[in-house]
Amino acid sequence: MAKQKKAPRPKAVTPKGFRDYFGPEVTERAEMLSKIAAVYHAYGFDALESSALETLDALGKYLPDVDRPHAGVFAWEENDDGWVALRYDLTAPLARVYAQHRNDLPTPYRRYAMGPVWRNEKPGPGRYRQFYQCDADTVGAASVAADAEICAMLSDALETVGIPRGDYIVRVNNRKVLNGVLEAMGVTDEEQAADVLRTIDKFDKVGEDGVRELLGKGRLDASGAYIDGVGLTPEQSEPVIAFLTSKGATNEETLSNLTTAIGESLIGAEGVAELQEIAALLAAQGYGLDRIVIDPSVVRGLGYYTGPVFEAELTFEILDDKGRTRQFGSVAGGGRYDDLVKRFTGQAVPATGVSIGVDRLLAALREKGRIENHARGPVVVTVMDRDRMADYQAMVGELRGAGIRAEVYLGNPKNFGNQLKYADKRQSPVAVIEGGDEKAKGVVQIKDLILGAKIAENATHEEWKERPSQFEVSRDQLVAKVQEILDGQVG
Repeated sequence: MAKQKKAPRPKAVTPKGFRDYFGPEVTERAEMLSKIAAVYHAYGFDALESSALETLDALGKYLPDVDRPHAGVFAWEENDDGWVALRYDLTAPLARVYAQHRNDLPTPYRRYAMGPVWRNEKPGPGRYRQFYQCDADTVGAASVAADAEICAMLSDALETVGIPRGDYIVRVNNRKVLNGVLEAMGVTDEEQAADVLRTIDKFDKVGEDGVRELLGKGRLDASGAYIDGVGLTPEQSEPVIAFLTSKGATNEETLSNLTTAIGESLIGAEGVAELQEIAALLAAQGYGLDRIVIDPSVVRGLGYYTGPVFEAELTFEILDDKGRTRQFGSVAGGGRYDDLVKRFTGQAVPATGVSIGVDRLLAALREKGRIENHARGPVVVTVMDRDRMADYQAMVGELRGAGIRAEVYLGNPKNFGNQLKYADKRQSPVAVIEGGDEKAKGVVQIKDLILGAKIAENATHEEWKERPSQFEVSRDQLVAKVQEILDGQVG
């Protein structure tokens, strides 16, 4: 009888487009989100944790490709429930939650949500299939006061996590103004309107002249390829150019320019009036142009939103992969989407909200040096006598009781050198040592591992003697001495 082959060992690799997050990264993210949550809570928003799974019907048209709904999500068929999928974002689940529980929820309903989402898309550099989102939304409030509140809250959140004024700006626009521009252009065909929207979205890349060309016959791109235009006349294109270039030195000047761009359009005038009200509400709360500003150049996502839109942009400069100077760019965006809940209830329900790019904001905080260094590991209490484990556990109990992160070495204590190597690998700031002699004398040895490493790297023998990194203290001074060393390391 042939010998049965052993099953091959599985490869220890993460699936394509996914990654693992280790201690410091997890801690940094959790602390940043905790600060943002505190701001949202102060504004009266409640936390919501929705299911990671949604029915495919619930995700609906908000998938990236409505003709191939399975292409953008991780989906499978349940025997009883039909097709289900991991949530693609945090907005579609909110619509389902509100529609399902609306009789039990207050109106308006303010909620914030933070957590992972999953997209079955092609991964790339810095682009993963699982990532975190941080959303805040108000459902059931038609007043643009809700939009103004979201903008103010976003500004406060950025400053709370460590982005100072001058390093960010929240820009506000309105889809209704753009609808007015389309009306002034005489564009009524939905397909042509979509082409105009896509062209407007390229304004920051191709500039005013490029938009003119793309609205007309077309243009050559940087590679020399010819891109067909929308086919509008220069006269038809003029309202778009006026819209995109209407930013003035003040909100009043910008709103005046927008009024000119929309012509006689009633929907456009409604949009300008909403922006005017938002500007007045924010000014009344002390949010000046250095924090939040009316800006028609905010065009991303205008095809999705139904009213005010906003985007938070970080304005400080960084170097890209090729050493070129770049502004950091957008870290948050949102707006009013009054048709989302209607899919479930058949009734229009006003809603507005914002989503913060968690990874991008974390990257910005690291770039600005605003994230504390969490690489420091726990104090390690070494084990010199395995029969006295209770003594060592008592030590860590005292340290933890004083708010100091600490652990007992739980590996094989036979080789003391391995214990110190473990402490180094854990990036521990301090090691505690109590052998039989120390126990008999009622003392402990406390080793400053951070100072010891510095001395070993740079100091002369004389300096090493002058700056000892190991201290003998009485057992009852253990906590006080460890705290003193930790405080000195931070300073």
